[in-house]
Amino acid sequence: MEANVSSPLNWTSLPTPDPFNIAAHVNATEKPFSVFEGCEHQVEGILFDLTVQCVNVIVGIPANLLVIVILIRNCKNPTTSDMFLGFLAFMDFYFGTMTPLSFLNFYYWHSKKVWSALKFSYGVKDTSGPLFLSCICLDRFVAVLFPVMFGQFKPVKYRLSLTALVLCLTFAYSAAKTVGGLPNFEKVFTGEILATFCWMVLCNVCILWALKKSRGAGKDEMHPMKKKAFNMVLSLNCIIVFNYLPPVALFPFEDYYSPDMFRCYVQPVGFAFLNISSTIQPLVYLSRLEKLPFLSDTCFKKWCNGDSAENNKTHPAENISA
Repeated sequence: MEANVSSPLNWTSLPTPDPFNIAAHVNATEKPFSVFEGCEHQVEGILFDLTVQCVNVIVGIPANLLVIVILIRNCKNPTTSDMFLGFLAFMDFYFGTMTPLSFLNFYYWHSKKVWSALKFSYGVKDTSGPLFLSCICLDRFVAVLFPVMFGQFKPVKYRLSLTALVLCLTFAYSAAKTVGGLPNFEKVFTGEILATFCWMVLCNVCILWALKKSRGAGKDEMHPMKKKAFNMVLSLNCIIVFNYLPPVALFPFEDYYSPDMFRCYVQPVGFAFLNISSTIQPLVYLSRLEKLPFLSDTCFKKWCNGDSAENNKTHPAENISA
């Protein structure tokens, strides 16, 4: 029974191929969720990931709901990245709601259909987050470095097409993850996270460089609006590095770890850093707003330490505020 209690806690590490534990197929009725059998005495990484999932439930779910409400209320005057932000918040909300179902299914339901739905949600989180963030970075990149082209591609149909492509890729990956048994399937996620991480960092570095050099002739100080955008992109770039660098640095070297080390420590910790983005991303968005709904101006100013006075005078450029 101890194997059953500890092994499924780190559900985010499902990309590990099932052939590591052939016995699970033979005795599937007895241990249907024993993804991490053999980690009973190496639970530190699993507990770390479990703590992150609890944070996503307690903080991430209401934060993402608030982001969705704000975007809906601002739909008459949206920014160019609001569509990507809205879908990203919805996917993170969906992923957070599946965590309580995971506990219920493990301890009470023991349903294979629910387990398949859980695996699908892990695939959604693996794919939708990096891809939608890459779309947001692309939107900022074109807006800052190619403003004329940005004006040509500003109609919503282009963002609808890109969103549809991301959703198709997400659902295809999630369906394949749910079915399982595909050879070297975990390499798909490794390649995706490497490509999207490099792209996001490159876009943000280019934006920072363009804003830094756009002070104008004879000016030592950056324009307040551009300075605010510069600080915002810099902070977001740090968050991207924090969330995505651990899996990027660890997962490509899977073959250099022992199977137990990779399953019990490397994968849980790497996915935990990725999963906490479901909480960090909406909080960063909410912290940049001039006013939060359902919160008085006095409370909001006190929450922001009175730092919103300048924000009321200079609003960030629309193409950077995503």
